[in-house]
Amino acid sequence: MAFIQCDFFSDTLGLSTSMNVILPQETTRQIGMDGAAAANACPVLYLLHGLSDDHTIWQRRTSIERYAAPLGLAVIMPNVGRSWYADMACGLKYWTFISEELPEVCRGFFPLSHRREDTFVAGLSMGGYGAFKLALTKPESFAAAASLSGALDMIYRLEQASQDDDWHRELTHVFGPLDQLTGSIHDTMALAQQLAVSDRPRPSLYQCCGSGDFLIDHNRRFHEHARRLGLDLVYEEDPGYEHTWDYWDLTIQRVLDWLPLERRPADDRL
Repeated sequence: MAFIQCDFFSDTLGLSTSMNVILPQETTRQIGMDGAAAANACPVLYLLHGLSDDHTIWQRRTSIERYAAPLGLAVIMPNVGRSWYADMACGLKYWTFISEELPEVCRGFFPLSHRREDTFVAGLSMGGYGAFKLALTKPESFAAAASLSGALDMIYRLEQASQDDDWHRELTHVFGPLDQLTGSIHDTMALAQQLAVSDRPRPSLYQCCGSGDFLIDHNRRFHEHARRLGLDLVYEEDPGYEHTWDYWDLTIQRVLDWLPLERRPADDRL
């Protein structure tokens, strides 16, 4: 595979930003791993980082390049700071960047498929929230989305941290008045409800969380909500795991196995 550290200018953000990119490569002589590539434009996974991380973190903390190599899958890892994948009330328009500009920029730079059936999104923690926010808001664009230990119920999170002034100050900086968060584009519970009663396509959803994670209640609440709504959701809860990279290195492999990719037998790649 090719690993690209890409610095580029965003018109939406009005500044230079960065993303890490893994592109598939057909290989036969690599030691210890296979390499596959699509015949034409390749399927793509947008892989999102968490609150305290950046676009480099998946490459640094997991073996994502090795896991993706035999799949012929491109992986796009953008940087959004602590934006919660939102057009910030006091900051930059990261939602417009991630949902509109970034796919167009990437398709201009790289040989990526334009088809919904080949377009996926996943992320951890804040990135799990961003992944579901993208898929629920733009189901015509994403065939599947995965949340790993995601912060999936922001209203509940605010209730939990009602006495934390710093947390409320930061979220107000991102979202604006917090009493207006319920039912907004930032409320994934509401987005799931809106999708369930619409005639729009429904992306496949994968959700996992460790039972020892501080966000486990978020995940149980969203899972139960999605189950009642009849959404296409796979839910896995793993005993003992916390909010840690050993868990996400394990579960990103499950996500890649779960993605609806057209997979060639290994013999066909030789």
